[in-house]
Order: sequence, then C-alpha cells, then structure tokens
Amino acid sequence: MNKVHFVSLGCPKNLVDTEIMLGSLMKEGYEVVEQPDEADTVIVNTCGFIEESKKESIDKVLEMAEFKSTGQLQKLVVAGCLTQRYQDELVEGLPEADLFVGSGEFQNIARILKDSKEGSKEKKFYHLPTYLQEETSPRVNSQPGFRAYLKISEGCKKRCAFCAIPLIRGNLQSRKLKNILSEAKLLVAGGVKELIVISHDFTDFGWDLKKKDATATESPYELLKTLADESGADWIRVLYLYPDGVTPELVELIRSRDNLVKYFDMPLQHINNEMLKKMNRRMTRAEVEAVLENIRSKIPNAVIRTQFIVGFPGETEEQFQELLEFVARQRFDRVGCFMYSQEEGTKAGQMSDQVDEATKQRRQDQLMELQRQISAERQAELVGQVVPVLIEGLSEETELLLQGRNSQQAPDIDGVTYINAGQADVGQIVPVRITAHHDYDLVGEIIDIGR
Repeated sequence: MNKVHFVSLGCPKNLVDTEIMLGSLMKEGYEVVEQPDEADTVIVNTCGFIEESKKESIDKVLEMAEFKSTGQLQKLVVAGCLTQRYQDELVEGLPEADLFVGSGEFQNIARILKDSKEGSKEKKFYHLPTYLQEETSPRVNSQPGFRAYLKISEGCKKRCAFCAIPLIRGNLQSRKLKNILSEAKLLVAGGVKELIVISHDFTDFGWDLKKKDATATESPYELLKTLADESGADWIRVLYLYPDGVTPELVELIRSRDNLVKYFDMPLQHINNEMLKKMNRRMTRAEVEAVLENIRSKIPNAVIRTQFIVGFPGETEEQFQELLEFVARQRFDRVGCFMYSQEEGTKAGQMSDQVDEATKQRRQDQLMELQRQISAERQAELVGQVVPVLIEGLSEETELLLQGRNSQQAPDIDGVTYINAGQADVGQIVPVRITAHHDYDLVGEIIDIGR
C-alpha cells in the first residue's frame, strides 16, 4: 500500500484542497500517515500569498526533502498556490522536488502519481485555476469530527491593489447552492456540529452565476438562510465578508437565526479614505462606520473581527494615527494586523512610495499593543456570563483542563476557553460560566452538561 503524508499550509481554503487530494488518494488505496518518515510520498500544499508565507512554504519543502536520504521517501510533490504562481521558477529553484502541481490540477493528483509511478517523465502540471469543487468531489474532513470548513466558491472578482489572489486563483466561481447544501448535510450527518463557511469573499457569492443566468437564485442571503434552515448544523460561522456586502437584510437574517453565529469577520485593511482609495477598496470611512453601526444596533453582542494592513505604499504617520484612533474608538473584539508585503504582479507592488521595514514593524507593534489592551478589557466584560462552549478535548497547555471554544471564538485564529471544573464529551456544546480571562483566552466552569 502506498503511504502518503500531507503538509497543508496557508488558509482554510487551501486546506479544503488538501482534503480533496486526500480523498482522491484514499479512494485509490493510499494510506495516509501522520509522520513524514513513514511515507513514500509527501505532498506539500503551499501558500503563495505574501512573502512570509512563501518563505514558510519553501522552508517546509526543503525540510521534507531531507527525508529522501533515508530511502523511504520516493516522491516529493509541491502543490498549491506557490506552485501556481511561480511555475517554471519554482521547478528550477527546487530540484529537490519531483512533481509540481498547480491549483488548477490538484484534483488530478491520483492520476498524476499513478502516471509518475508508471514511468512518466512529466514533472509540471499546470492549468488555469478554473477547477470548482463538485458535489461528487472526494473529500476527507481533516478537522476534528465536530467541525468542518465549507468552501462555497473559488477565486475573487475584486482587485485590491495589494492582493495576488486573482493572479493565483483566478476570477470568482461560485458553487451551486444545492451542491453546497448537499455537502453541508453530509457533513452534519457525519457528526459535524460547526460549519465554517469560507471563500475569498462571501459577500460576492453568486454574482458570477447571476451574470450568466439572470434566473439564478444564488446570493449570500439565500445561502445563509438555506444553510440555517436546512443543514441541521448547530453553529454556522461565516469568514471573509467584504463590508459593502454586509447589508441590513443580511444582518437581520443573522440576528434572527439561532444557529447563525453572531460573528462578523470583515477585513477592513485601513480606514483613511486616501489609503482606501489607493488600496482599491470600494468604500469610504463613513460607509464602513455605517456598516459597523448597523451590526451593533441590531446585534449588540455581535463579535466583530477585522484585519488591517500597515505600511502600505505612501502611508503617512498621520494616516496611521487615524487608523490607531479608529481602532481605539471602535474597540473591536478581534484584530489582526499585517505589515504590507510588496508582491510582484500587483498594482501596489509597482508603486514608488514603498514604506521601509522598520516603520512597518513599529506600526504593527503599536497597533497590536493597543488591541491587546482592548481585547483584555473586552474579555473582562464576559466574566460572570454563561456562554455555550463547544468542547474540543484536553487543553494543549495541560491535561488537567478541558479546552473548547465559545461561539465567539473561531478555530486557529482566535483564543480558546479553558474549563477548570465539570466534565463533558468532545464535540458537546455545553453552558460554561466564565470565571476568569486572559488577553485573548477565557477560563470557565461547566454549570450543566446539557445535551
């Protein structure tokens, strides 16, 4: 039996691609192994979004290549976004790898490995990134059995000046709603409690389908309503919402459905109008503030997560201070901050007024220290409250504690809730009284194991 080890880097959307490759190979009789030294094939699904992620991908490929010296590893495959973006350059720069599979060909991984084993000398496999997950696509959920990502589209129709995603993933392609619902029901039937809806921009879902067919019913509103009413999931969390699509109707829908988590993941990138225009963001500060006000007026307990870019070309100290003041005033629950990465092929990458690295680092440090203080204060407001927590297992910090997430904590990007009293099974959603807090994590006790 062929043994394969996967390394998946980057975002959850890339992880779903890995899960499709995993499903394809298991269907062909491959055994998936946890350790690379047990595998005769290693597949590294790379990220090529920004400089830091590109370096991580290259380093991981080189790390995996070292296992060839033992004689066990026969094929090292480099797949995904970095491969799609750099193609010939990557083939020349990584002689340690045997096969290069772009984001338009990963779905054919079983055939590619079979042909290679049978003597094919072909090393590069690229196609336009037009593959769209189908209802019949084999996929194995790699997450804990109680949660799963649900990818609703590929590519992006927007052209933010800093972003290379359209170069790598192509234009927006939305899946049909009925196919998404079918997959969601299948996941829930398999034990999934939490569906995490992912795409490059949730709020553009269905735009391409309506452009081709005016009678198409796909839209962000219809998708969420259908999932809430028909999937059977306990929690439905949406990631990656562009603020111009967070309409009053969408907010009202989220407010009205108990299983739609009151969690808004809206990357804003900046707030200064000149910066927003230069980034090719399609909103002004006043429009962004109106969206935030609408969410908070309708759902006072809603969690708002956002992210910003500091050091974008031409960003002045005055513009950065405006951003700091905005963050201090808004008191977001969650904030991520990236230092601008100059990417070839993007509009911003060609701008002459690049900001130096030391200034970027200082600005990132300042913003994140401000947010750390805000986060600690927001966390303190939860002490004494009872919140539903999805139990994930023993704590990564100590086996003396259980660990879970309340509905306001997304996996991998937010903090967790530690439980120091009470017992519950993995995958259960139980009421927990919050008794203490840290900057990003919470501590609590189960008050009733409930269902």
